[in-house]
Amino acid sequence: MKEYSDMLNGLNDIIGKTVTVTIDRKMGTFHPRHKNIFYPVNYGYVEGILGGDGEEQDAYVLGVQEPLDSFTGKVIAVIHRKNDVEEKWVVAPEGTDFTEEEIRRQVYFQEQYFDFDIQS
Repeated sequence: MKEYSDMLNGLNDIIGKTVTVTIDRKMGTFHPRHKNIFYPVNYGYVEGILGGDGEEQDAYVLGVQEPLDSFTGKVIAVIHRKNDVEEKWVVAPEGTDFTEEEIRRQVYFQEQYFDFDIQS
């Protein structure tokens, strides 16, 4: 498994790349441990890439309105948590773009607990 920092020289290297996200928290479900967190978007991980927490790289899937098992799309942004070791990738269908405010609004359900910025 590659570490995120080993695979990429910087955020600009991942933005625009095509990745496959394995969905382990489907749109319309609740977090397995924190029952107050409802997932309005699909959320999962990119297999084979380690994130800052030593687990596989987490990713939000935006622009799809149905629960999925997996999704292949473009990384359109990276959410950098200033008070955590993780970054979250934002993945969307090819040709789909979201403003920073649209991304912020769609990931707020989980990112509200962190100080973060969005890089795209």
